[in-house]
Amino acid sequence: MADVSVVVVTLDGEPWIASCLESVLGAAREVIVVDHGSSDGTVALVRERFPQVRVLEQGNVGYGAGMNAGMRVAAGEWFLILNSDAWAEGATSGPESALERLVAFADARPEAAVIAPRLLNQDGSLQRSVRGFPTLWRLATEYLFLRKLAPRSECLNAFYAGGFDHAHAREVEWAMGAVLLVRSAAASEVGLFDESFFLFSEETDWLYRFREAGWQVWFDPEVAFTHVGGASHGGRLFRENVRGNLRFFAKHRGPRAAARARLLLLWSLRLRAAAFPGSRGAMYREAARWLASGSVQRLLDEPR
Repeated sequence: MADVSVVVVTLDGEPWIASCLESVLGAAREVIVVDHGSSDGTVALVRERFPQVRVLEQGNVGYGAGMNAGMRVAAGEWFLILNSDAWAEGATSGPESALERLVAFADARPEAAVIAPRLLNQDGSLQRSVRGFPTLWRLATEYLFLRKLAPRSECLNAFYAGGFDHAHAREVEWAMGAVLLVRSAAASEVGLFDESFFLFSEETDWLYRFREAGWQVWFDPEVAFTHVGGASHGGRLFRENVRGNLRFFAKHRGPRAAARARLLLLWSLRLRAAAFPGSRGAMYREAARWLASGSVQRLLDEPR
């Protein structure tokens, strides 16, 4: 058994939560579920089928805040940040468990604060999870669809780590937060999630802070987790995604870069709105109207 505290945040995660918990129970020191007001029977299912799991209930104060609530009461040497729609592949206990293999990988790299495993889609195909930290150019390649011209290009697709083959272990800038093994000592030094990020970019900020403090972030292709993706929000929070990018720029790139990012995002979304009909175009128009409604600080201070 690995000295790992698994922390799962749920919001109407009933379709996936059993697979999630079954994949780590028996392999971890403890499993903590933080529920954000599920109305679909998630909490009842967890309490009935998994009595050994600790359940914390609170209002929906954001993904990072939920993870923080779990990590604050966790006792493990490691935290496994696990989405409720993700589960480990393969054995769940013994020397071949995914958790023990991740910990062994991390123990061999004492400067590593975070280990990201390989993610798979439900059909077993690779889910590309390694990313590059946002810059104005990288934001332009994403929001102007320039990456579509050369998806494997480092120049046009560094935001999504173009050219990264996800087949070799290596240090990376950051990775999707669906599944992350985090050294608790490093988290104590750097701090937990910044709770001003409600949803999206909270792991970008966190891993950026680890790297700024001198810690490393590694990708381990030998351990795989299946990840459904978007199960808790169904793609309905596009504006919050945009706000997450603005918050990252304001915090780490400075006010001038954040103001430029707002203008870049505004005109990119206006172009998208003109190019796409129906609900997708309406989503872009709504986000563009929001971006045009005030300064970066006003947008970040606005209630959700």
